[in-house]
Amino acid sequence: MRQYRAVIFDMDGVIVDSEPLHERAFLEVFAEMGYADNHGMDFPAYYGRSDRALWEDFVAKHHPPYPFEQLVEWKQRKLIELLRRERPIFPDVPRLLAELEPHYALALASGSSHNVISEVLALDGLAPFFKAVVSIQDVGRSKPAPDVFLRAASLLGMTPSDCVVIEDSIVGVQAGRAAGMDVIAITNSVPRERLVEATHVVDDYRQIAALLIPESKGFNSGHCQAALAFESKCKSASA
Repeated sequence: MRQYRAVIFDMDGVIVDSEPLHERAFLEVFAEMGYADNHGMDFPAYYGRSDRALWEDFVAKHHPPYPFEQLVEWKQRKLIELLRRERPIFPDVPRLLAELEPHYALALASGSSHNVISEVLALDGLAPFFKAVVSIQDVGRSKPAPDVFLRAASLLGMTPSDCVVIEDSIVGVQAGRAAGMDVIAITNSVPRERLVEATHVVDDYRQIAALLIPESKGFNSGHCQAALAFESKCKSASA
């Protein structure tokens, strides 16, 4: 396996189990606009893409009487309410970050806005783990374009070949590969047979740890130190 210097994480579907919450937030907005049963949107087709991509298609289909930016902000408010209420960080993510941090520079590259990213990283005090955070707001194009991953690598001072991406969506895998990076895809959102473009496909976070830190054997050693490191990070973040 290639020797990497950095790990770049997607957020939705990788750090946080938010794809169902995105759908619920959209559905709440659709219902309030009168499109509860006739919105016609296929949510899985938008996994890994920005909210704007879905809204552009919705507006083209229905021509709702609202400014585009109002729609974007309306749904974002709904999502933030759901995130605060449900706190859906994947349980093994804090341990994985704590194990990886001594070995790699970590970055987050997301199709979400900075407001949503900040809400997610505040849930379990995860922000201190990441040396760089990139939002779709920082770049011109959303996935499958490679822009967010290339920006993250640049902020870390790394070349694409130094980096490996952790993704869960088809367009995210395509974006990572287009950036010239290896991609580890986790089957949180789509089945493994649809993630064939990834360098590796895994079913859980222990397998990511085993790939990137072979001596860890997937959290079986060093997990106590990782847990202590995570606890220390959380205390520092809340101080």
